[in-house]
Amino acid sequence: MNLTPYRQALALPGVARLLALSVLARMPNTAAGVALTLYVVLGLGRGYAAAGLAGTALTIGAAIGAPLLGRLVDRRGLRPALAVSVATQGVFWTVAQALPYPALLVAAVVAGLLSLPVFSVIRQSLAALVPAEQRRPAYALDSMSVELSFMVGPALAVLLATAVSPRIAMVAVGAGLVAAGLALFVVDPPIRARHEEADRAGARIARRDWLTPQLLGVLAVGTASTLVLGGTDVALIAALRESDQLAWTSVVLAGWGAYSLVGGFAYGATRRAVPPVWLMVALAAATVPVGLGAGHWWTLGLALAPAGLLCAPTIAATSDAVARLAPAAVRGEAMGLHGSALTVGMAVGAPLTGAVIDASTPTWGFVAIGAAGLLLALPMVAMRSRRRSAPDRVPAPR
Repeated sequence: MNLTPYRQALALPGVARLLALSVLARMPNTAAGVALTLYVVLGLGRGYAAAGLAGTALTIGAAIGAPLLGRLVDRRGLRPALAVSVATQGVFWTVAQALPYPALLVAAVVAGLLSLPVFSVIRQSLAALVPAEQRRPAYALDSMSVELSFMVGPALAVLLATAVSPRIAMVAVGAGLVAAGLALFVVDPPIRARHEEADRAGARIARRDWLTPQLLGVLAVGTASTLVLGGTDVALIAALRESDQLAWTSVVLAGWGAYSLVGGFAYGATRRAVPPVWLMVALAAATVPVGLGAGHWWTLGLALAPAGLLCAPTIAATSDAVARLAPAAVRGEAMGLHGSALTVGMAVGAPLTGAVIDASTPTWGFVAIGAAGLLLALPMVAMRSRRRSAPDRVPAPR
């Protein structure tokens, strides 16, 4: 495998440090929802429905707040946005344990609105640090760092909540978020390249001028991708539970993450970019037959390999496309919208698959969520075909 693209990307000033920071900074973010869920169940003694509602409140707030914080970054710079976010997270995770459940739901929405924008900031900064022709391996590394964070962060939250106490897990997540925000504040990674500084928010760009059908299509691909991933997560657990092999869940999920890391690494080393929509179509199609491996944890893990290999490449491709299509002056808001698109897909995919499984079997859960991804892909494939058939009427992306 050709490792030159990775060596060249990591040799650029600031890139290696930013990617190393991203793994550590994202871990408390990935653990937040799990810690809150376990606190409601174990700390407050409520059911999983109440816990799910608290997690949903945090997710809704994050989906709404990501583009708003991105817009603040575009207009005021990174540090003011981080200051607001760090203060909010510090207060919420400190006082959340003293709040009655209804107040906790309201506070979770606010905390989500002003959640630490680490995912979008890292991707925005990579666009500033890395020339366009080298971004594919950089965003592949970014997607792999996300996988590492998700493999470690939630597991640590579960360990703390069950082995120590859910309250300690809440405090640890809050401390981690504050530390991550302060680290980003000190490092202050650039949000625009030097040659892009002239393209600042001083000259306002109307949203209709940059939120084009092509960019909306990329955001839709991101939503469809995480819809499939969120549904797969639920179907995997349901399949293992049905076969009385729930104890192997961590092994299967770790394997899924490992497949994604391998796929992301291979994608970043390729010479030619693959359009995000085709990666998403392949991901959805590969998810449909995963349920055929249900019955044994190891056959399920093997059946998951084709879809797993496509996880990181699909997310990396959408990040790269957003960075390419959005002008530098609004890249923070665009990356925030990208983060919201991924969040919405994950939030919808899990309950959708759960409803199918409740009415049938886990095997049909995989089929349903893969088919849903393919159905969502149809208009995007059609739009891409029309754009290619009429090149003289569609301006080339800048």
